[in-house]
Amino acid sequence: MPRRDRRINRTEGERTEFERKLLDVRRVARVMAGGRRFSFRATVVIGNRKGKVGVGVAKGPDVTAATEKAAYRARKNLIIVPVTPNGSIAHEVRAKFSAARVLLRPRPAGSGIVAGGAVRAVVELAGISNVSSKILSRTPNKLTNAMATMEALKQLKA
Repeated sequence: MPRRDRRINRTEGERTEFERKLLDVRRVARVMAGGRRFSFRATVVIGNRKGKVGVGVAKGPDVTAATEKAAYRARKNLIIVPVTPNGSIAHEVRAKFSAARVLLRPRPAGSGIVAGGAVRAVVELAGISNVSSKILSRTPNKLTNAMATMEALKQLKA
């Protein structure tokens, strides 16, 4: 009999409509009386490539536990992105989250995704196929860049 996970309410073999992409895994430590205790922080992006996308962050004792928790949290933070018929966005948008600043620009059909790292992952899983982007800040932090991209996508008008 397949084991059921109460937290995400599905069996092991079932698939959801969402694809997931692991953006970042970091080992974090907290100092206790006996020394350091290590855990892992995972950043996960999920999306259905049809206009729904979410980013989740979670910590766990190992990478798989952290990834599952992050995917669960990403599912709770889904947003709906208006995508034009040619697979682009309606207008140029800038956004800031923490130290990260992102610029997204619409492109004509057939241009593809001109973006790197975290921005590419979020935009791909949102279902946008023609967009140009630029990370305006100098932060290499994938989490803040992904969150800035989410803020930019929230600003889009249909």
